Amino acid sequence: MNQAVIKRVLFTIGSAVLLAFLLNYQPIDQYIDVVKLPANPAHQTVDPDTASGPSDSGNRDEELRKQIEQWRQGVEEAPIDARIDRIWRAIPGYNGVAVNVEASLKKLRSGEAAGPQSLVLEEVPPAVQLEQLGAHPIYRGNPRKPAISFMINVAWGNEFLDPILDTLDKHEVKTTFFLDGSWVKRFPELAKKIAERGHEIGNHAYSHPDMAKISTERMRMEIAKTQNVIEKTLGVKPTLFAPPSGSFNQTVVDLAKNEFQMKTILWTADTVDWRKPPVDQMVARVRAKMDNGVLVLMHPTAPTAAGLDRMIRDAKEKGLAPVPVSELISSQRLK
Repeated sequence: MNQAVIKRVLFTIGSAVLLAFLLNYQPIDQYIDVVKLPANPAHQTVDPDTASGPSDSGNRDEELRKQIEQWRQGVEEAPIDARIDRIWRAIPGYNGVAVNVEASLKKLRSGEAAGPQSLVLEEVPPAVQLEQLGAHPIYRGNPRKPAISFMINVAWGNEFLDPILDTLDKHEVKTTFFLDGSWVKRFPELAKKIAERGHEIGNHAYSHPDMAKISTERMRMEIAKTQNVIEKTLGVKPTLFAPPSGSFNQTVVDLAKNEFQMKTILWTADTVDWRKPPVDQMVARVRAKMDNGVLVLMHPTAPTAAGLDRMIRDAKEKGLAPVPVSELISSQRLK
């Protein structure tokens, strides 16, 4: 048998085997059927493994909502109403914290944040605010608020103001200076320096009287005259009144609130710096009383000028933020 004949035989046998294989292999039938279909979208198939629709999006949102519910546990806090205390009199309220679920869900969807950090928190004000309690003196802030205020009453002690202001600047602390009206009249530039350094200004009456022992008309004059000189000199209108020596009666508190829209401020801890105590002793006494919401009374004196730095450090070490009085007695949480 010559070579040409052999090639033809092999070709014939190979073709027959290949044809038999193709005719009996099922996928070729599927392939032919698909090829015969018209180019119509209605006949197109979708891979179920890659398909997604509204139900998938809804399922994902449901899972995210469940996650948010877990994260919010231990984060949310109920607000605390302002109240009247038998000893401390008017106690300010304190805002609660709630999770905004929809805003948190949106943040999670966007990929802007993940985990508990994605929770969007909002403050919830108490149902009863300080202003609703009526006319009462205030000795402290809310005991849940991790803040403290060093309130400085000024009627003398000019030589100690600069070191006190420098110490406050050094620690980036703003506080409240209650100014005697006659002092502002005599030393307007010093009063301006205090205000220009960013501190809150309060009213400390005009001539340092014993407010509990003077007539109602004299009370009115002491507050009004100081308001006028402060507003004229500094361009601010105080909303806080600190009676000289802490002497007051209910008439003083009523007058301040009803006629001047002012809160009467006292203190929780006293440096007694006007007695010129040893600095270490004074600092230790104040440190022992430092706590949430405490108001510390001081004056521009040598002991305070020397000890303020340590008192601020002590407060911060205890986790207390030194703030102005109006911020301390506000229901708002610290930022």
